[in-house]
Amino acid sequence: MTHVEINGAPASLEVVHRAATWNYGHYTSMQVRGRAVAGLDDHLRRLRLGSATLFPEAAVPGDIPELIRHALRDLADASVRVAVLPRGDLRSADVMVSVSDPVPDAPKPPLRVRGITYERELPQLKHMATMGLTYHVLAAKSDGFDDVLFHGRDGLVREGSVWNAVFLDGDGTVVWPAAPMLEGITMQVLKCNLPSSARPLTRADVAGMRGAATTNSHNPAQPIAAIDGVEFPDTAKLTALLRDAWSRAAWDPLDR
Repeated sequence: MTHVEINGAPASLEVVHRAATWNYGHYTSMQVRGRAVAGLDDHLRRLRLGSATLFPEAAVPGDIPELIRHALRDLADASVRVAVLPRGDLRSADVMVSVSDPVPDAPKPPLRVRGITYERELPQLKHMATMGLTYHVLAAKSDGFDDVLFHGRDGLVREGSVWNAVFLDGDGTVVWPAAPMLEGITMQVLKCNLPSSARPLTRADVAGMRGAATTNSHNPAQPIAAIDGVEFPDTAKLTALLRDAWSRAAWDPLDR
């Protein structure tokens, strides 16, 4: 099931073609449950930041929660992606809301991850320039890995391909990398419900961690079995902490 609207109206072929062929714009992705979203205000803040950066002269059309409600129609549970796309002048913008089946809430298997040096452009934004990260994911999979973890040229751990990394150190502290990266909405929600710290982490620091996991809108706590062959004995403890924190997250109703 996929339903797409532009500014609250059925999507035209011209706008869909523009979305598919222009490597410019930004978006946010969320899971809707019972017509509510965890971290809704954070999603809206992300969209405002993206528009202020990529479309500083544009008045982005529409009330975003209303556009989401309209695209959902009578659905209670769904996956929703809100994208802000350029018009022909690259200065004004349209809002595309895509609704598809909800992602199952079941746990996912542990990942074996390869660390690589790669820095996304405008790392603070969730933007559409994804060719580089997709290439590296596919290259890693062809070599027997499941995904990639990015390090900057400064040697600091940043983020995964489409997820934030989180670790458990030897003292039992939940640790987030501190570096230029996208702070995911799920990561922000978890931080509000789980004692943790953020600090710069090198590859050597990561190799000394007891647990490792990924977190994004599809899964708040997917275990990482190994990074570059380094295994993490207490990952189950970390994912249990993350899932408990997620269970206590506040879900903001769209119908308000």
